[in-house]
Amino acid sequence: SVTGPVRPRDGGVNERLPTGAIEIMATSLEVLNRTETPPILPDEHEADRIAEEIRLRYRYIDLRRPDMQAMLRVRHQVAQVARTWFHDYGFLEIETPLLIKTTPEGARDFIVPSRVQPGHGYALPQSPQIFKQILMVAGCDRYMQICKCLRDEDPRADRQAEFTQIDLEMSFVTREEVLEVMGGFVRTLLQEMKGVDIGPIPTVSWHEAMTTWGSDKPDLRYDLPFVDVADLARETDFRVFTEALADETGVVRALRVPGGGEALSRKVLDGYSDVARTLGAGGVPWAKYTDEGFQAGVGRFLEPVAEALAARLGIEPGDAVLFTVGPPRVALPALGEVRTRVAHDLGLVPDDAWSCLWVIDFPMFEWDEAAQRWTPGHHPFVLPREDQLDRLQTDPGACLSSSYDFVINGCETASGSLRIHRRDIQRQVFDILGLGEAEAQEKFGFLLEALQHGAPPHGGIAFGLDRLVMLLTGTDNIRDVIAFPKTQTGADLMTGAPGIIDPEQLQELGLRLEVPETAPTS
Repeated sequence: SVTGPVRPRDGGVNERLPTGAIEIMATSLEVLNRTETPPILPDEHEADRIAEEIRLRYRYIDLRRPDMQAMLRVRHQVAQVARTWFHDYGFLEIETPLLIKTTPEGARDFIVPSRVQPGHGYALPQSPQIFKQILMVAGCDRYMQICKCLRDEDPRADRQAEFTQIDLEMSFVTREEVLEVMGGFVRTLLQEMKGVDIGPIPTVSWHEAMTTWGSDKPDLRYDLPFVDVADLARETDFRVFTEALADETGVVRALRVPGGGEALSRKVLDGYSDVARTLGAGGVPWAKYTDEGFQAGVGRFLEPVAEALAARLGIEPGDAVLFTVGPPRVALPALGEVRTRVAHDLGLVPDDAWSCLWVIDFPMFEWDEAAQRWTPGHHPFVLPREDQLDRLQTDPGACLSSSYDFVINGCETASGSLRIHRRDIQRQVFDILGLGEAEAQEKFGFLLEALQHGAPPHGGIAFGLDRLVMLLTGTDNIRDVIAFPKTQTGADLMTGAPGIIDPEQLQELGLRLEVPETAPTS
């Protein structure tokens, strides 16, 4: 604690310091506390040279950095904008329980044993999904909550075991009304936080997104659409094309890369096949286009259709073309991943650009080949689109849902749907998922009972608060925007969690822990 007058700094301004224009003429000094030599310094210039494990171990020092303080402020501001905006639109902020009954919702539950009821336990909520639906039955027409969600998932770079949602639900709404209200929130958020007017928000179907950009969360800050060239591919003698098209579901799509023929080397173009193979594709055939036609790569195989192919793609000398072939579920996402890599390699992603869109009409179910059964496209409580109800029994694989995702700059930032509000439809969905009457009653009996007591039509959405803050601050590391994050293995390096549980606590709970020989360590 320093006391004394402040005056302009002798010798000019020190531009490296925020206080470099002034100095304090100290008249007294009081030592408030002493410190050991810090293991790291809260210095922005040093942050990139410090291993993240060390930063997380000494998080209380890492958080002193101005950049980290700025991220905490942005997170606070996003929460404040959300609370104010939804309050003004008549939403009630309502808390839902953290100790709930375990229900199958996709990921593994974190389980909490009960001491007072031996042999029983709670689950920590993966989301407030069922409770917010029940709040709609209870007459709370507009609900919101900034809540913690917990999922025991395998490690992923952009996921945390515990994360935060801006969770929302509305009664007596159509899908279009939900999109209008939630789009208004995002529009206000970006206007207040970044001074950006995103204008009207486009809507595309899941099928259009996958066939045009190879992703259900396409980044539209740059172009690079796919073009269907299967009919032309059949006229070539390139076996990769013809064998893929021998299967009636096989596709051949082309991606024109403006300037790619000159800017991308053979090594880089060949490397895109490695990117595609990580998603199960066989590779990415390519060719360059010159004044003499298609050259290099698979160019010689394209000669019979060169003129027609060039016209369809609108290709020009100096461009490159990339192809994907095979079953759509593999080929399209593979080229979608390559599309993203190409955009970054060529610097096609503009700075400070914002691209928002809604993706709708997702498949209601996905087929699990290993388990030989249908699984939910999103979760078991999504309402089929009204004109698709007859397909529930006759053709589940073709049934479209009323779900919707909100995408910002190629990042899924929100997901939601209209919900099933009729017990008979919910039972049909459970049947398709292989959930028998007894099992459904055991796991979801309280929900099925609630749906019998005048449940209104309702729908909602959840925005990922962490992802919104990541986008607004420009970081690609989710741990940067959480005050006390976990590592990818779920470890808290500062506190040492998860820790060894006292044997007396285990005995009190009637538990015994067995550690596999191959168990990972944090």
